Amino acid sequence: MDGNQDQEGGDSFDPNIPEEGPSAPPPGWLEDIDGYQGHKGGPEDDEPLYPPPPAYNPQPEVNRSTSVPTIRVPSISEDVARDALLRFVESKWKYSSKPARNLTFKDLKTVTVYRYRLETYTETRTSAWQLEPYNGQAVDGPQYGASPPPWDIPVSPPQMYCNRVEKIRVPHSSFVKVCHKCHGCGRTRCGGCFGRGMKRCSFCHGNGRARKKRCTSCHGRGRRRCVSCRGDGYKTCSVCHGAQKLLHFIQLTVTWKNNVSCFIPDRQPNFPDRKFEKVSGDPFFIDENVLVYPIHGFPDQEICDVSAKLINDHLYRFTSTSRILQQRQTIELVPLTHAFYSYAGKDYSFYVYGTENKVFTSKYPTACSIL
Repeated sequence: MDGNQDQEGGDSFDPNIPEEGPSAPPPGWLEDIDGYQGHKGGPEDDEPLYPPPPAYNPQPEVNRSTSVPTIRVPSISEDVARDALLRFVESKWKYSSKPARNLTFKDLKTVTVYRYRLETYTETRTSAWQLEPYNGQAVDGPQYGASPPPWDIPVSPPQMYCNRVEKIRVPHSSFVKVCHKCHGCGRTRCGGCFGRGMKRCSFCHGNGRARKKRCTSCHGRGRRRCVSCRGDGYKTCSVCHGAQKLLHFIQLTVTWKNNVSCFIPDRQPNFPDRKFEKVSGDPFFIDENVLVYPIHGFPDQEICDVSAKLINDHLYRFTSTSRILQQRQTIELVPLTHAFYSYAGKDYSFYVYGTENKVFTSKYPTACSIL
């Protein structure tokens, strides 16, 4: 059996091919770039966050407030309420349209519902080491000057309130080093067969025979060609892809994000507030500036209190980690009507909500026949 193995020619071992090194550069492998300390090495490490310098963030003025105009709460007619209920019923196969067509309205009660929204558009900057196989491309290294600080690198922001991520190679942060995984060989010893190209047959456990017969899996040789390296005993380096050298550089990640907080006072205990999330309102008040200020003097004091709370919360949360580029606060009047009606001698009700005139009802009458 040993003679057969030698004749196979896959049992050779090349000591010059190194074992696989770590996927990420080991500690101390990469150079420190002034202004970008804190990286542990590999791209998979946590990206250091760079809070913006104080001059980048606007400072709120003391005792500033914003006034809001008054608005008339709209009402809907019985015809509009009936049409909304008919559309709702038609979307539910188990409901009959007969009660909706023949009901008798008793009252339409308009409920005043305001939705407050605060948007804070921020820019955040982080960085991490990245690498790519070096194949002779240009190297923008420290010899061309010092790398600019994270917040001094110019970027073109997207349209306001649009989320976007942009990745930028930090100028003068690049350098070339021998690949840490293959030690510059371009290939690494196969871990499956330990560089020999052959593995013990798992069917006959290397005996060459199974069930007192010649093993059909390895043809009696006791070993099989390593599937992982196709019998070569080595693999092309998975990091440098055979280039033997790597180009390391710091990549800056700029993230623009619109941070949104919404609030709707709970005015109707029998109406689920989550329904408001999927409908529109009338934005009768829009206040936009680099920084907005708490609302003052609005008839709904709860909106005033929430405005002050959310604005302070956004300033506290975002100025320590991000740059605030713009803020916008909006008050929408979200239509809500509680419709009371009777059908077949019993009393019922439903809600019409949103500018889309959506309907919510917890109970709908059954009809004698579906029409």
